Amino acid sequence: MGTIPDRIRIATRESQLALRQTHMVAAALRERHPEMAVEIVGMTTLGDRVLDRPLAEVGGKGLFVKELEVALREDRADIAVHSMKDVPMEVAPDFALTTFGAREEPLDAFVSVGYATLDEMPAGAVVGTSSLRRECQLRRAYPALSFRALRGNVNTRLAKLDRGEYDAIILAVAGLRRLGLAERVRAIVPEAISLPAIAQGILAIEFLASRPGIGAVLAAFEQPATAVSARAERALGRVVEGSCDVPLGALARVSAGIVGLEAFLGLPDGTRIVRESASGAADRAEALGAGLGERLLANGGREILDALAARAA
Repeated sequence: MGTIPDRIRIATRESQLALRQTHMVAAALRERHPEMAVEIVGMTTLGDRVLDRPLAEVGGKGLFVKELEVALREDRADIAVHSMKDVPMEVAPDFALTTFGAREEPLDAFVSVGYATLDEMPAGAVVGTSSLRRECQLRRAYPALSFRALRGNVNTRLAKLDRGEYDAIILAVAGLRRLGLAERVRAIVPEAISLPAIAQGILAIEFLASRPGIGAVLAAFEQPATAVSARAERALGRVVEGSCDVPLGALARVSAGIVGLEAFLGLPDGTRIVRESASGAADRAEALGAGLGERLLANGGREILDALAARAA
């Protein structure tokens, strides 16, 4: 099981949301282990520094994770806090990954000064997002709207909206709530219109697999339904090759030992979307996710991936 450490150093990005999530983890650790010294090690990743291009062009979502992993390997930190949606589907074998606490609302938020819902927006209104997943689904549902790239941290994005650069922007409900900005959510985008990113709303803790004492400390904070959802969605992502440049979303919900999983794969312009669902026993969550991923590919998803690869070539 390993010896419980008397100190835990937490590596985190220095964005406001990342720091807020890290302080949540630190507070929970201190409450449960008051004798333990908990330190926060802030870092600015390449993903935080490069804001003038989509993530897919500068290395993908792993940019938010890789430098924190280096800190773990070099013993500058003991654990790293991530939004699990930013963690690549494949994690190096020398690392372990666990969920932390309950999942926050996983769906997307419609944020606007002038409009209450997407349905109210007139043709040509400008919606800000740099998520191909969101753009794909919203273009499909609202082809008359205009979509424009939007990067930066949450406050930067809100400031651009408030200056009138966009008529609306789409953000994760979870991030807004964790930052104390729930009042900015004008409406939650229904999952029938926009399935969230894989593991959206889930906090993940990464640590070296060779540190069983760390694993023992973190095990107490794993919420079963959240862990099941993460396993199902990420298993699907591994099959479908999910990354920033593949419009892919999934949502698992767990009730009474059963997990229901819905997922989609599409082209960025929304002209082609494959959407499938499945359900099964929670203790077979990974097999369920992998099986649904195979079905997505068999029912048109493989052609979509081939089309995306041809465009990138």
